[in-house]
Amino acid sequence: MAYQKGDLIYEGKAKRLYAVKGEPDLVWQEFKDSLTAFNAQKKGAFENKGSVNRDITSLVFRFLSERGVGSHWVADVGDREQVTRRLAMLKVEVVVRNTLAGSTAKKFNLAEGTPLEVPLTEFYYKDDALNDPFISDEQALMLKVAPTREDLDELKRTALDVNRGLIEFFGAVGLDLIDFKIEFGRDSSGGPGGGRIMLADEITPDSCRLWDRVTREKMDKDRFRRDLGGVKESYEKVRAMLHEAWGSKV
Repeated sequence: MAYQKGDLIYEGKAKRLYAVKGEPDLVWQEFKDSLTAFNAQKKGAFENKGSVNRDITSLVFRFLSERGVGSHWVADVGDREQVTRRLAMLKVEVVVRNTLAGSTAKKFNLAEGTPLEVPLTEFYYKDDALNDPFISDEQALMLKVAPTREDLDELKRTALDVNRGLIEFFGAVGLDLIDFKIEFGRDSSGGPGGGRIMLADEITPDSCRLWDRVTREKMDKDRFRRDLGGVKESYEKVRAMLHEAWGSKV
């Protein structure tokens, strides 16, 4: 189907969102070349980053769909854009950790790289002005990021399903999934506030920590956060490996 880009709806740190002409239930997403960290206090970019992240996200969502995890992805367009379902986004980020790293390792004074016996699933209130604070289940219900306990349970269950899928997906190319952040939204199938919850946004080296299984080299946005260099090369290498492993299979 030939989709047509409509008017700009919103521009964020990593994407521009447009209407899709004649399709009110769809959104046209353009992945930008910008790179941000620490709630956009640190900014950068590299050429064709939008294309790299679009390709990785598309592969991931198609892979997860074959394993029963639906997302907002509909189609790829151009070299850095996607058409997706229009969702009412939940004001929560769901983080799953398989290995301690970054601020969580520092918070508990534990060595980075410490494996966890079972994955940790955490909620963060999505509000840039508050620096996306950690919230408990009860606080999530108080803030109505998900109206019911059943909704929270669904978010956790789906996040763990995603985790199992991503461990297989990245593991096939020799990458360990350390942790990741995902977002969810509701479609309009059940009327206002009552639609299906589905996976949204993106899954890329911007939102995942990925370490080389042998060398433990970081292959994600930590290269930018920590001034390690080689950001563009790492992202492009991840895309190339994933495309070779999964491009003809999903």
